[in-house]
Amino acid sequence: MVSIVNIVVTVVVVLLLGGSVVESAIGVNWGTVSNHRLSPSTVVDLLKDNKIQKVKLFDADPDCLRALMGTGIEVMVGVSNDLLAPISSSSNAADLWVSQNVSRYLFKGRAGANIKYIAVGNEPFLASYSGQFQSYVMPAITNLQQSLAKANLTANVKLVVPCNADAYESSLPSQGAFRPELAQIMTDLVTFLNSNGSPFIVNIYPFLSLYGNSDFPQDYAFFEGTTHSVTDGPNVYYNAFDGNYDTLVSALNKLGFGQMPIVIGEVGWPTDGAVSANVNAARVFNQGLINHVVSNKGTPLRPGQPPMDVYLFGLLDEGAKSVLPGSFERHWGVFSFDGQAKYALNLRTGNGLLRNARDVRYLPSRWCVADPSKDLSGVADHFKLACTVADCTTLNYGGSCNGIGERGNISYAFNSYYQAQKQDFQSCEFDGLGIVTFLNPSMGQCKFLVGVAEEVAIKHVSLGVQRSDFILAVEFVGMARCGSSATSIYATDFSTWEEIRMQLLD
Repeated sequence: MVSIVNIVVTVVVVLLLGGSVVESAIGVNWGTVSNHRLSPSTVVDLLKDNKIQKVKLFDADPDCLRALMGTGIEVMVGVSNDLLAPISSSSNAADLWVSQNVSRYLFKGRAGANIKYIAVGNEPFLASYSGQFQSYVMPAITNLQQSLAKANLTANVKLVVPCNADAYESSLPSQGAFRPELAQIMTDLVTFLNSNGSPFIVNIYPFLSLYGNSDFPQDYAFFEGTTHSVTDGPNVYYNAFDGNYDTLVSALNKLGFGQMPIVIGEVGWPTDGAVSANVNAARVFNQGLINHVVSNKGTPLRPGQPPMDVYLFGLLDEGAKSVLPGSFERHWGVFSFDGQAKYALNLRTGNGLLRNARDVRYLPSRWCVADPSKDLSGVADHFKLACTVADCTTLNYGGSCNGIGERGNISYAFNSYYQAQKQDFQSCEFDGLGIVTFLNPSMGQCKFLVGVAEEVAIKHVSLGVQRSDFILAVEFVGMARCGSSATSIYATDFSTWEEIRMQLLD
């Protein structure tokens, strides 16, 4: 799956294989494409509280790397696809990238970031790219490898290339082969990976197989048993993950690298925004996957050999991601945007169930909704604006807010925009159609969010005709007047700054 800025977090599980200790890892992608970003330090604390020991970053976000310094957490940084061309054509560009994004964070001892891998692109061979990045990959790898050598880092920092599962194809796992147009570049890539001790990274999504094919058997996407098993010679496949994985094993074997270590860079299940994307399905899939991997069962073509690492997608919801792949794209998180676990999940680290993020600071408890006294016949443009800037994907068919009615849809859109704008008072105007309320408008499983406060110092000011005073005053008066009366108090109950001020002083 394509993502702009993603971090993948890994939980290490130690398995005993034939008397030797093999590390297999279960992880989650930590993405930062959100209107409501937790601070990197809060996220790193979340990782540590859940005993997560590896992290994969799809770029080299300096704030994230600084937060990871001194933690001992193993890090993978990434070169984004749009940088492949300049790095492939310039050794100086490669030198600069390594210097700015790797070397500067490495220190002797435990003070620096523990950078282990550099991901060169993210799914650069994706079929939908029509070869856009294909010719840049190996030249970029060559230049980056030379840059690492100049910095004396080749022994400790390895280059990898995360690939989409569409890089290979076959109706049966045993017949797996890379796409014909990728045959030469995959031979070159795998030869490089093998000679430098790097794994092959692939992203596998059974959910996408189910989402994109109405004939795909739903139970085959999970690990709970199926009536639609696939027989391939002497081997029988009971889930899509194993079948996909062994298709890659066969493709690698055809190139002469049948024992190359494989890392699953992304795998998971979304919780909203589409049919079959829900909390229960995500819990069943992810727990089944974790149990399957740590069982040491392996796959028919690699019995007793689970993937080297398996990274769940993702850690947090990302409400600002592109929805081109589907409305579910913003709902892959095991945790919601604010670091709260969506469902019970045991990462099998001895830590029990997931632990929530600590000390999260929220914006005040207020929401923007459609004014119940107003005619909403002219709301279309405002609705479109709100849902273009903010996230309204839960309103789509199959989403958790799909059944809240027309006025509910409008209120949800207004509030999403209002929270994305950090509750700026003017962001709830919508030409007089919006109104601020202090009563939570959530309906059943449809939750109207309150945004996360930015990590900045709060400056207290005296009362006066300033927007900050207005918000504080409305909040204070609204809370006082609401009391136990259970009636909504709206910001527009007060027409002037002076009226608010007098209400406060009364």
